[in-house]
Amino acid sequence: MIKVNEIPFVGYPVTDKQRARDFYEGVLGLKLESGNDFPDGYWIEYAIGAGTLALSNFWKPSAEPSMGPAVAFEVENFDATVADLKARKVPFAMEPLETPVCWMAVVTDPDGNSLFIHQRKPGHG
Repeated sequence: MIKVNEIPFVGYPVTDKQRARDFYEGVLGLKLESGNDFPDGYWIEYAIGAGTLALSNFWKPSAEPSMGPAVAFEVENFDATVADLKARKVPFAMEPLETPVCWMAVVTDPDGNSLFIHQRKPGHG
């Protein structure tokens, strides 16, 4: 039987390395962990908690933005984060929503990848 121990990274396809870095570092404030250029493309990593977000052009984004696979970012202040993203005119695929255990919204990066903005309510962590 196969035993999976963890999810080491979530990978997203991007078409423009600098545009992706401007968004993930400039808008979302992620810190670059590593970045490598290869003959056939590039691979960028951001360490977030125990996981890693990888961006690359080794595979192609879907032709249409979708709510397919997505990564969720746990934020300290949901309302302030949403206000900041709206001020920066980041597109929202799902407006903010409150559930019994959390607040969440979905934005898209410049390539149409879905990103959940998420904050657990106290007692649900």
